[in-house]
Amino acid sequence: MGILEPKEMALARFCLDAALRKGAQKARIALSKSTMDLVGTLNGEIDKVTRCLDRSLSVVLFVDGRFGSFSLNRLEEAEIEAFLDRAVATVRLLAPDRFRDLAAPERTAKNAAGGRELDLCDPAYGTMTPDRRLSLALGASLFKGCDPGGGVRLVSEEAEYSDSLVDSYLIDSNGLECRHTETAFEYGVEMTVADAEGTKYSGYWWDSAVALKDLDLASCCPTALRKACAQVGPKRRRSGRYRIVVDSSVASRLVTPVLSALSAYAIQQENSFLAGCAGRKVFPEGMTLVDDCHIPGQSGSRLFDSEGVATRPHTIIGAGTVEEYFVNTYMAGKMGIPPTVEDATRPRLLPWPLPGLSQQDLLARCGDGILITGFNGGNSNSSTGDFSYGIEGFAFKGGKITHPVKEMLLTGNFITLWNSLLAVADDARPCMSKLIPTLAFDKADLSG
Repeated sequence: MGILEPKEMALARFCLDAALRKGAQKARIALSKSTMDLVGTLNGEIDKVTRCLDRSLSVVLFVDGRFGSFSLNRLEEAEIEAFLDRAVATVRLLAPDRFRDLAAPERTAKNAAGGRELDLCDPAYGTMTPDRRLSLALGASLFKGCDPGGGVRLVSEEAEYSDSLVDSYLIDSNGLECRHTETAFEYGVEMTVADAEGTKYSGYWWDSAVALKDLDLASCCPTALRKACAQVGPKRRRSGRYRIVVDSSVASRLVTPVLSALSAYAIQQENSFLAGCAGRKVFPEGMTLVDDCHIPGQSGSRLFDSEGVATRPHTIIGAGTVEEYFVNTYMAGKMGIPPTVEDATRPRLLPWPLPGLSQQDLLARCGDGILITGFNGGNSNSSTGDFSYGIEGFAFKGGKITHPVKEMLLTGNFITLWNSLLAVADDARPCMSKLIPTLAFDKADLSG
């Protein structure tokens, strides 16, 4: 199952041939088509229904040592011909760039021509109807007749159910031909409650899955409601150094800047706090980050990147040592280093020091501290690794949560923070793009 029609893929090949015929020495064509249906509910009633269909053709041209990237969405031969005439003429006006090139054929994926190799397309998507989507969205609602109790009342419930199918096709003049087809089913809800004084608190929860049968609709509203009620009665805490536990739902906030700093582009632009760290032990023994990119049926798995380079399961950071940077073909030539892949496809932080640890295990190991369940704004400096994030969460004592906290700020440096790592749980959420479990750190700076 896919939504790209044979005639559309034929037009992509026509575009490639036409680009070469009109003067490009090399070219890469990416055709993408997606469809998404969404049902929004408000307080247990239908609020909105939308359907989106998108199709685009991206064209990368290499002309007389020059490079240009373009896109169009009118897929007719006459339109493509005229478009390429203008595109090739435009590229010839640009400055030469000798490092621009297609990925070497020996590095590109040879096992992804069908799009279904990783089992990421649920046949159930083809059975979805408007009535079924409405039924799923309304059936997940908890609003009508809900009484949270404890002197708290439910104010509102805002939710969205959606399902989508993305189909992409990539070819180039070196003989590359790859396809990726993936479905997604998603549900997210925000519950808002008010205490006796009328102060409002909100909690959000979501789930997503490649297959409809794996989507956990039933737990989303109860979980969001529980999160909202748990925030009632927050207290201030004094500034100081605390042990912190970072919930798996938000822990990727501490990993994303590390991945960004491993980009060869950031390093070449002198905008990375990990420049010069390849092969060095920069992080603690307990930090092992892998790209687990070939797991069948799991969102984020991919056989190739945007250049068509074959992905592979590999270690990014192994026991604290930076194993590799993300280096595309252009940056490899510009920096004079071997190419890898352009980014982590499905990064996963491995449990440490033991498999099977839960969040409660980490709370018990830490004893006293702050459990962070959300980040509220903030910023980080990609050159130095310094950061400052507003946080929300709970104080805990003796491994037990005592009360919610408010208006606290987590500050520090990513390398310093990661080197205070105490433990990594084994509870990463499969629905997230980065599989980062609950984390525990020592001596984190929090201001109240």
